[in-house]
Amino acid sequence: MRNIAIYKATLDNEEINQIKSVLEAKNDLSKVIEFEDGISKYIGSKYSIATATSTAALHLALSSMKLKRGDKILMSVNSFVNLPETVRHFDAEPIFVDINPEDMNIDIDKFEEILVANRSKKLRAAIITFIGGLAPDLDRIYTIAKKHNILIIEDCRAALGSSYKGKKVGNLSADMTIFSTNPSPSKYAISRSGVLVTNNEELASRAKLLRNHAITTTYDSFGNLDYVYDVDDIGHKFDISELDAAYAIAQLKKTDSFIKRRQNIAKMYEENLKDVKHITILPFQEGHIYTQYIIKINRNRDAFARALKERGVSTALNYIPLHLLTYYKNKYSIKITAFPNALNNYQQILSLPIYAGLLDEEVEYVCKQVIEVAKEWI
Repeated sequence: MRNIAIYKATLDNEEINQIKSVLEAKNDLSKVIEFEDGISKYIGSKYSIATATSTAALHLALSSMKLKRGDKILMSVNSFVNLPETVRHFDAEPIFVDINPEDMNIDIDKFEEILVANRSKKLRAAIITFIGGLAPDLDRIYTIAKKHNILIIEDCRAALGSSYKGKKVGNLSADMTIFSTNPSPSKYAISRSGVLVTNNEELASRAKLLRNHAITTTYDSFGNLDYVYDVDDIGHKFDISELDAAYAIAQLKKTDSFIKRRQNIAKMYEENLKDVKHITILPFQEGHIYTQYIIKINRNRDAFARALKERGVSTALNYIPLHLLTYYKNKYSIKITAFPNALNNYQQILSLPIYAGLLDEEVEYVCKQVIEVAKEWI
């Protein structure tokens, strides 16, 4: 029996050589600068601020826009827990929005309805998640945001390298975009790092300041001492290490090849599973970078997942709707049925393994097990 992980890092000597170059050289932050420059060049953005994690990048984004107590931030209820968690750290309020069942991204009609219903100075921004690396209708979102005078932060933790109408996400009309250099769940990460990108000079300057305790370094009057410093604000410890930056540089160079491989795997899944009874396959989309491959099973999803695990195939959920989690359910007294599309989606979805290092024979093995389990369990 094979053992197919939900995710494995794909690496070679490039990562090893990058890390060795750090260990053999002085710690002058040159790798951090190289990584930030590489991200800006790849995306086309003016500013890139590297951070220890993508959650740190999100926290930094909210700090940069001076989020405060009682402010409100809209987000899809089908998002990872770090979104509302980070908002709550500011004593601000997340407002959840149901999803579009077709692509599992935010329902834009509901998004606009909630903006109208919550119109006030307290409504500051919306965080837009890209499920599995697929962009929603960004033109509509940008237009609505401009109309209601709110900021847009794109949650692209799983969407580095994605494009929208031929242009890289992160260089469109969002105020800030958050990326992770590791699209998998953090427990599978060899290295963790995130990055905040923006074309707004003011937001970028504030983010850079706050990233490392808001410390400003100056020099003595003779210009030969670099240990004199001051603090301008309340900052964070969100900076990235040279080792993590070195690893991220190596991975960034392979981003496009990783995307191409995942797209090929997605085509294999679609071809093999499209006619399996009780399973729904979302149609292949050229712009989709497939950091997650999500299928829908119309009943017995958990039994299905257990059977796959017994056959050596790991699976995942992306995601459990936020209103079903104990803290948010109790904090905001949200009914289970408050977001029917997200609830129905959650009861059916299952993510299959997809990563650049997954071999064709491993993909075929996964497909074979899915087909066999579908016959036995459903």
